[in-house]
Amino acid sequence: MKIALLGYGKMGKEIEKIAVSRGNEIVLKIGADNLDDLTQENLSKADVAIEFSTPDTAYLNIQLCFKSNVPVVVGTTGWLDKMDDCVNQTKAGAGLFYASNFSVGVNVFFELNKKLAELMSPHDGYKVEMEEIHHTEKLDAPSGTAITLAEGIFEKNTTKKSWVNEPTESVDKLGIISKRIDKVPGTHVVTYENEIDEIYIKHTAHNRKGFALGAVLASEFMNGKSGFYGMSDLLGL
Repeated sequence: MKIALLGYGKMGKEIEKIAVSRGNEIVLKIGADNLDDLTQENLSKADVAIEFSTPDTAYLNIQLCFKSNVPVVVGTTGWLDKMDDCVNQTKAGAGLFYASNFSVGVNVFFELNKKLAELMSPHDGYKVEMEEIHHTEKLDAPSGTAITLAEGIFEKNTTKKSWVNEPTESVDKLGIISKRIDKVPGTHVVTYENEIDEIYIKHTAHNRKGFALGAVLASEFMNGKSGFYGMSDLLGL
């Protein structure tokens, strides 16, 4: 399979290693130094594109993939205000796979988070809070993974209506604390606490390999497909 990499930073390079090791070919690599190479003609040489760029460029890159009839796997976060527009375009034949986190372990963690939220929902004496820690190069806060976790809590706990990126005592808001520490791939903790006890679930990424492998698996899944998909489709969750 031929893959275009839109975003050739640390994650892009890790994706390249895994993709090649699985017998795929990288036909286009777009980084900060060769943005002019990102053309419809060059993109059309790929079977699938993997988009790990920046929040400011992701939407335009996705649109170019759609115009080039190339399904795109997107791991960039921070552009989700335009997600509905992209999903609507997939109804007309475009192919889009989006995940806030491509790690298999994190996606199992998402399901655990929903189950815990469901179990804790009747017990309103517990305060729920979240913490996410990432490397200092991460441009958005809270992380896309934290937002997905928050949405899972809202789905099962109707008391919580929205999140804020700070500690809060508001009954209907979920506080997300974001920390940026050098060389931390990603840690997420969801905590339920009252004056009696504390329950928490935690996921810690040790490196980028899990994210990169998930992105490559998603690209192989999307080869020849149209429509909108996510990790639950890939993993059968």
